[in-house]
Amino acid sequence: MAMIQLSTGIPAVFVPASGAKRRGGLVVAQEIFGLNDNIRALCDRFAADGFDVVAPAYFDRIEAGFTAPYDPDGIQKGLSAVRATSWDQVTADTQAAIEQLAQSQSRIFVTGFCWGGTVAWVAACRCAGVTAASGFYGRMINMFLAETPKAPIELHYGDNDPGIPLSLVEEVRAAHSAVPIHLYPAGHGFFSDRGHDFDPTQSDIAWGRTLDLFDRS
Repeated sequence: MAMIQLSTGIPAVFVPASGAKRRGGLVVAQEIFGLNDNIRALCDRFAADGFDVVAPAYFDRIEAGFTAPYDPDGIQKGLSAVRATSWDQVTADTQAAIEQLAQSQSRIFVTGFCWGGTVAWVAACRCAGVTAASGFYGRMINMFLAETPKAPIELHYGDNDPGIPLSLVEEVRAAHSAVPIHLYPAGHGFFSDRGHDFDPTQSDIAWGRTLDLFDRS
């Protein structure tokens, strides 16, 4: 794992593929908590499954080395960073990460978690060079339902997520009926082993679905 600088001026984590199978490049979009140990561990896991991984430090313009703890104060810090970061800037940073990977990869994917789940949606709609995307419990996707993904994307939600009621999931489904939406018997952050909603069984199912989408796109 190394730190690199993207063309937009922010740092990013880079982890080269280490698995026997080479799948392409992958942009990993963080939660509101920054490039913390959870996201870095996910980068390592994706690299072990054959991806060159870039994870942009989207909030480093606000605070160098930005991270926030998984507690009420950390949530407020993260939400403040979200409000201070424009989606045009997020799009530009994600495009820069894609272009970084495109120097050595022809197939480039995007995934993200929580706030990053919305980043994955926006990337599929706005960014060039995306082969496919997989978004996890992105509540703010509903802000962008007027935009249509240009690349294949699938979405993952917990059906017991108090922050994303099923009515919001159904809004997404109604607006984009062709987008696969997977519901899991789980809470909000079921993919993260650092949170109280972690569900290893459902996480593994979602992981397999994500790899399957990327492999066949």
